[in-house]
Amino acid sequence: MSFPNHRPRRLRTTPAMRRLTAEYRLAPADLILPAFIREGLSEPSPITSMPGVMQHTTDSLKRAAAEAVELGVGGIMLFGVPAVRDARGTASLDPDGVLNKAIRDVRAEVGDDLVIMGDVCLDEFTDHGHCGVLDADGYVDNDATLEIYGQMAVAQADAGAHVLGPSGMMDGQIAVIRQALEESGHKNTVILAYAAKYASAFYGPFREAVDSQLKGDRRTYQMDAANRREALLEVELDLEEGADMVMVKPAMSYLDILADVAAMSPVPVSAYQISGEYAMIEAAAANGWIDRRGAITESILGIKRAGANTVLTYWASEVAGWLKDS
Repeated sequence: MSFPNHRPRRLRTTPAMRRLTAEYRLAPADLILPAFIREGLSEPSPITSMPGVMQHTTDSLKRAAAEAVELGVGGIMLFGVPAVRDARGTASLDPDGVLNKAIRDVRAEVGDDLVIMGDVCLDEFTDHGHCGVLDADGYVDNDATLEIYGQMAVAQADAGAHVLGPSGMMDGQIAVIRQALEESGHKNTVILAYAAKYASAFYGPFREAVDSQLKGDRRTYQMDAANRREALLEVELDLEEGADMVMVKPAMSYLDILADVAAMSPVPVSAYQISGEYAMIEAAAANGWIDRRGAITESILGIKRAGANTVLTYWASEVAGWLKDS
């Protein structure tokens, strides 16, 4: 491998040469748009910590979904913010509740032209902000929560969700949801398991987006940032329980985990570029410290390079537009 016989720069000489020899590429279909809808809004409400992202009304959400279809985006992940919460998150089960109605409305708007995904978790719906129901000591009761997750999954499948995203990190959640779907006749509904979801400081802006009522933290059920091997155990368990796809969340601070999962997973792998990752890039770009488009593209490409088949990112439609234009 001696110089001058080998000059790796030969393959970098022009934009056309770099395109020809690129090892990884982005496509709109690789991208999934997370979207928030809040009950009772008369117009979209900007999320201050996530510039460019909003809490939607029904009409603006349907427009966002239609735009995603036009741009070739792969899917949309819906999160609902109810007007009334309680200790058990019962609004999550209401067929006319904010999230189930949003799934039904988006499905009516775009049909099967966009993969519609629903967040199966209670944190947006509980008055304490945890992802499950609490016992007398304030500890999240795993098994009592699973019962609600099964009902919630069926409600979302009834509303028209193609994919369910259980994100609560309860032990056994995939098995319970899969059984509930089978028994209710939703045999073709896909489960995208948040298999390796870490307790992260980067979720902060999301808490604003869903008006989180959380006090304390979620470290008794979300994974410890110090643990790597444990992620593979979580993925293996979800696969055994019937997950059709698996996810690593967050993405950018956990690319080693993503690479590990991608290397062993027999099913498609997703990664979630979360709110704090989005906010950091937007803030730095707004201050002129980095090139915004370059940083966004590079960050998503890095997630793909680490092994993600699909990426949940708040820039999904914008990036899809760039790709379409180019």
